[in-house]
Amino acid sequence: MTKIKIASLSLGLTLAASGIAHAHATFEKDTAPVETTFKAVLQVPHGCDGKATTEVQIKLPEGFVFAQPQPKPGWDIEIIKGDYQKTYDNHGKKVSSGPLEIRWKGGNLPNEYYDTFVVRGKVSGFDKETVLAFPTTQLCGTEGKVVWDQVAAEGQNAHDLKSPAPTVTVTMADAADPHAGHMAAAGGSAKVGDLDISGGSVKAMLPGAKVGGGFLTIKNGGAGEDRLVAVESAAAARVEIHEMKMENDVMRMRKLDDGVALPAGETVELKAGGLHLMFMDVKTPFKEGDAVPVTLTFEKAGKVDATFPVGSAKGGEAAGGQKHH
Repeated sequence: MTKIKIASLSLGLTLAASGIAHAHATFEKDTAPVETTFKAVLQVPHGCDGKATTEVQIKLPEGFVFAQPQPKPGWDIEIIKGDYQKTYDNHGKKVSSGPLEIRWKGGNLPNEYYDTFVVRGKVSGFDKETVLAFPTTQLCGTEGKVVWDQVAAEGQNAHDLKSPAPTVTVTMADAADPHAGHMAAAGGSAKVGDLDISGGSVKAMLPGAKVGGGFLTIKNGGAGEDRLVAVESAAAARVEIHEMKMENDVMRMRKLDDGVALPAGETVELKAGGLHLMFMDVKTPFKEGDAVPVTLTFEKAGKVDATFPVGSAKGGEAAGGQKHH
């Protein structure tokens, strides 16, 4: 893909207008574990020397990939794409280009008001803790501009900068969460706390389908109960935990908002026809042979990243699912 040239912002630019408030543009959350999807929520606290903000531009650093901006009513979005410096894995596909800058244009945010601008992407390709800078520019019609692009040098406190760029610190999994774990390979196993996770899999989907099913087995080897409370995946807008059971001779499915209890010393299986995962608003229908990234969150054990293989659309389970005897 031909790279689209973008005029870079020089480090060291200061506020274009004098007398402006010193509240900085920052992210609502400024840390993200490596190889996870991160929702960067930029907080814009004021305009340009009292003038209303009409455009917000965010340059995306290398390693923040597959970016998707969140639409805002009253604002147009421009996505500037180009080549990445490296190649990244996106659900088994090698990707070397994508969004490099996001611009929200044509809006009107008065100086007296605060608002947020959101872009979601994957933090990928890091082998040590790294601070990512997102140079940001506010435009206020043709009369004003505020640039947040200064990056602290090694050993320098970012609070000493006049116009610091919003930053996100990429953490290694173990540093971000002492309970974090990883599945060794698609369909592999993992241990997080007292829990053993195995048999993760998802069903292939028909073209155009938006909802997919997922399965796994969780063994609680501890002396206390735990609970699967949330599941996330970059491949879907959200992942819900569902249960199918007979009620008055009718099979009904319901969402479990409280998650799934994992009693001490017992094994709980999420499988077709019972407890299972539902991947909602799937971006690209799952194809047999692919793999789907998943993050499981447990009440006590913490988080674990997994990769679920995609099995056949036929039958009750995807390939790789396990039966519990």
